Order: sequence, then C-alpha cells, then structure tokens
Amino acid sequence: MKLVVFGASGRIGTELVRQGVAAGHAVTAVVREGSSLQVALPELRLVAARAGVAGGLAEVVTADAMDPQAIAPVLEGQDAVLSALGPRPSGASDVLTGGAQSILRAMGESGVRRFLVVSVAGIHSTGDGPVTKYVVKPILQRILRESFADARRMEELVGASSLDWTIACPPRLTNGAAKGTFRSNTEGTVRGGFSMTRADVAAYLLGAVDDAELIRKTVVISN
Repeated sequence: MKLVVFGASGRIGTELVRQGVAAGHAVTAVVREGSSLQVALPELRLVAARAGVAGGLAEVVTADAMDPQAIAPVLEGQDAVLSALGPRPSGASDVLTGGAQSILRAMGESGVRRFLVVSVAGIHSTGDGPVTKYVVKPILQRILRESFADARRMEELVGASSLDWTIACPPRLTNGAAKGTFRSNTEGTVRGGFSMTRADVAAYLLGAVDDAELIRKTVVISN
C-alpha cells in the first residue's frame, strides 16, 4: 500500500516508516522544516531490499503539517494517511487539533479516505478500575491537562468527519523493543494496560490500515 506518515521524525513515526517499509509498503515520510528522519535512508533501502520492495522508501517530504495547501499534493494517489504527531509535553498545546484540521482538509481535497491517528488512553475512563478511575487518572489529567484537552478536541474533530478514520489510544509510551503482542478495546479501556512500546503502537497502526472492523472506531490499545 501507499502510506503517508506525518510526524515521521518522532519515535512512533520512525517506527511506522521502518516497519512500513519492511512490510512492503511504499512510505512517504513527512517531516517539518529543520527535522529529519531518525533512521538513515541507506538502512531503509536495505530493509526494503530484504522485503523485496523496489526502490526502498518512496519519498521524504519536508512540509508543514499545519498547512493543508502544502500537504494536499503529498496525499495525491495515496491509500492511507497515518498521523503520529504528538502533543507538547507541557504548556498550551494544539498540535493534535491543528494537525488533524489540516490533514482532514487536505484529505478532502485529495480524495484519500483512510486516516489513522494516535491519541492518548488517559482521556478515556470507561471500564477503568476504581483506583485508576478515581486516583490515577485525575492526577494525570491535572498534570497533563493541556495535552489531554488537545487530544479530546482532536478526537471530536476526527470523529465528526466522514472519512474512514481510526483513533488509536495508547497509554504511557516506552522505548523498549517491540513485544509483538498487544491488547485492544473499542468499547472502553484496557484493564491493567499501563504502558506500551512505541514499536508496538506502530505495528498496531500498520495492521489496522486495512482492517474494516476498525473504521470509524476509537480503540484503546496496550501491551
């Protein structure tokens, strides 16, 4: 498949690019001005060659994800769009909301329908145990109130669109090696799901691209 990855210079984005190429996808990695992929192109070409993908990585594009006119041409002819944009760790944040607004508009202009975006599990509480629901998450929501508010606005925006979207909500992210297994829930949270490797988040998203059961679903995921 032909995939576009936004936030490709980030840690989940890097995994999406690397794993996407290894799975045989033609990946267009979008990075902002002043950023670059955290994985070298020669390495990606080697991964692609081993996977039998001619030409390796399709393209690396420098563009502002917040500018729909700049990114719309990038989406022409693509099969799916994946956003690994992340909120700012502190202070006022509108990265997720602004990115979603721009990407949704560009997708409308280009005709691409499949959209997968990373959110956060912390803003969801259905199915949580009492300690998590009444102790842990209220603390997190105070500490991360700006980024959580951004995630909520983004989810509302994406959920109101007519596209074939999937919102994936992992818990605390870690940099460990992929475990290769994960749990998911489209009806609420994942009990005991307190962390997930970024590599496994990427693997889940890539597996969800052509999963019709996940279209127009918000899914909480965890290791």
